[in-house]
Formats: sequence, C-alpha cells, structure tokens
Amino acid sequence: MNAFIFPGQGCQNARDMITLKNSLYKLPEIKQILYKCNSSLLKELYDNFPKAKEIFELANDFLGRRITDVMFYGTEQQLMETQNTQPAVFLYEVALALSQDHISPDVVAGHSLGEFAALVVNGTISFEDGLNLVLHRALIAQKTCENTNTAMGAVIGLSDEYVARRIKEIWDETGEPVYFANYNGPGQVVISGSKKGIRQACKAFMKEGAKKAVPLMIGGSFHTPYMEEARLELKKHIDETIFNSPVIPVCQCVDGELNLDPEKIKNNLEHITHPVLWTHMVHNMVSSGVDKFYEVGPDDTLQKIVTRMYPEKKITTIWSIPIYKQYNPLNNI
Repeated sequence: MNAFIFPGQGCQNARDMITLKNSLYKLPEIKQILYKCNSSLLKELYDNFPKAKEIFELANDFLGRRITDVMFYGTEQQLMETQNTQPAVFLYEVALALSQDHISPDVVAGHSLGEFAALVVNGTISFEDGLNLVLHRALIAQKTCENTNTAMGAVIGLSDEYVARRIKEIWDETGEPVYFANYNGPGQVVISGSKKGIRQACKAFMKEGAKKAVPLMIGGSFHTPYMEEARLELKKHIDETIFNSPVIPVCQCVDGELNLDPEKIKNNLEHITHPVLWTHMVHNMVSSGVDKFYEVGPDDTLQKIVTRMYPEKKITTIWSIPIYKQYNPLNNI
C-alpha cells in the first residue's frame, strides 16, 4: 500500500533551516543554486504539467491576486508573509500530488498544515475550500499569536514519556505553562508554552541528557490550548465547508487513526489546539498495510522521521518518480 504524506511548515526544524540557509547564502554560487532550485521546482511543475498549471491558476483566480508570482519570483520577505506562506505550501503540495498519475495513494496523511492538502487529494474537500481554510487558518493563527507571549521548542534524544512527565513537573515548579505540541518520532518532539517556560524547559532538558533542546524561531504556541480562540474562529469556516465521503482514508493528526467518515474528519480538522500525533499516525499506517511512503513536498523532513522508525520500508519523495525526476533541478547539481 502507498501512503502520500504531506509536511507542514516544518517549524520543528526552522532554526536549523535558517542557520543553514544563512551560512550557505554567504557563498554567492551556493545562493544562486539554492534560489534556482527553489523556484525551478515550482516553475517546472507549472510549465510542464497542465494539471499543475490549472491548479496554480485556479488559486490565482480564487485569491484575486497572482500568488504564483510570489512563489516563482518573490523575495524571501514576501514568501514569509502570512497571507503567502501557508497558502503557498498548500498549493505546492496539492499540485505536486495531482499532476501525476504514475502513483496512486491508498492512504493520505498530513502533518499539521499538510492535512488540508491531504483532504483535497483524497476528495474530502474541494481545492477551493481547502485553500480558503488554509488562508483563514493562517490569518487567524497570526492574530492569536500576536496576542500571546508564547514560543515553541524542539527536544531530541529523550523519550516521549520522560518529556511528558518533566514538562508537567516544570510547569508545577515554575508556574510557566508548557505543553506537548508534536510527537514527531521516538525521541523527537516539539513543546509549546510561555516563552519563559520553553526557555526553562530546554535548559533543564539539556542538563538531563537531551541531544538537543532549543527554542524555535517561530512565534506562537501551535497545537496547544493557547490556540483556543483561533480554533473557535476557524470552526466557523470549517462548519461552512462541504465535507464529502473520501475515496481513500486519511490518517489524521488528532487521533492518529485512518478515517473515512466525513463528520469525524471534519471534527478532527480542528487540530490547532491538539498535539500532532505523527508517531502514532506512522505506526497505524504501517499496521494497516502501508509499506511505501512518498513525501509530497520540497524536502525530506518526514522521510527522515519515518526512516528512523521503519528503515525496512520504502520511503522516498514523490520527486523520485520517473515523470518528475527528469525535471528536478537538484539532479543537475
């Protein structure tokens, strides 16, 4: 069985990505290569696959502006604007999944934001409704984050059980809230809470043997009760959306289960206040018969996580399939 897995914004690796990017960009020749690859992946889709072009133009019409111009030619500052970032990630993933018929998924799963693309690909919601929800989610979440003094942190090298127990103890000891946000894989988690709480938790975890425990360069406290106001506002838009019976199941962030019931899928989409159970999701997909994972995105964030959990499974990027491989600019470096 094939699973298409859709990454979110990759916030759990934001610090590493920014540090690496800034270091590499000091070398003009590397900066040119990275910029070319980033824009070329999108342009190759648009120029060579009619279905992708149709999806991109549909997004332009729906938004009333050419988001493709930002995606292809925009500056880093433009790409980081809330109204552009999440819709661009969603648009890219949907176009990449639907512009080929070489591989068909038997299951779809998305990490946080990626779940919206997964629900379009399996037919639960329309592309337009998915784009509408993603745009509202981004703007609503930004508004909530601006009103809270919160942060997120990555913890690597300690068991999930240990981290879960310790964040409760740290909260009790300091009075600073700390929550579990992402169960990304065994020994790889993301925590959220007050800025002071996250700093104190990361400091404690480093002393207690973590390989890495660092605050992330991202504002807000996603997948925690801090986002309750955003959840309630987003729920209004979710309730106005038509949810169809999907053609294949989706493995969702909230419960980690493979779901086919439109009403259950709809209720689970309010995941902005709930931890992402990615570890549980992967285990359940494998238990259901999935033996091939294709990451539908520009990098290998989810591939690395799944490979550490199930090295014997086939885990790759959708860019590796023959119809896409010839257009991937990374092949020419």
